[in-house]
Amino acid sequence: MTVTSNAPKIISLDADGLTYRIEQFGEMLHACVHDGASIGFIEPFVMEEAVAFWRDRIVPALRGGKRSLFVALDDDRVVGTVQLDYDTMPNQRHRGDISKLMVRPDCRRRGIARILMMAAEDRARELGRSLLTLDTRTGDSAETLYASLGFVRAGVIPEYARDPFSEKLSATTVMFKHLSV
Repeated sequence: MTVTSNAPKIISLDADGLTYRIEQFGEMLHACVHDGASIGFIEPFVMEEAVAFWRDRIVPALRGGKRSLFVALDDDRVVGTVQLDYDTMPNQRHRGDISKLMVRPDCRRRGIARILMMAAEDRARELGRSLLTLDTRTGDSAETLYASLGFVRAGVIPEYARDPFSEKLSATTVMFKHLSV
């Protein structure tokens, strides 16, 4: 993939870096949920809940050293993120989980999700992880993205998660990718 000069900068943040930018992360999460992203939250979803997610769940996970957080910055504005969770049981030290890939709705279709995923894969390789897993709402554009990155569909779980705007239950597609380390 060719990355143009106007591509956002991808960096890894620790707990302090996330705390410094926590309002921007909250704004991005809030915007994504209000745009219909199935990333664990439902309406009504207020900004305080978005900030609390990062503060109460992700900051401690980063402090624990078992998760990596990647962020796409466009002129110092948080426009995308993905996490690599490698807090696995002893018999699963060869794998990691991709979670919470999101790109601000006004910044989509620029390849940001793809370069974030590449950063997470590179980190997994550095850690000696040879298998990545993830799940995504069945039929979402993210499913196509993951397939284009080499993720393979393992199966579909029906009625897995509630739609952000209604009582409808959506299926999730579980995917995996083998990495060369």
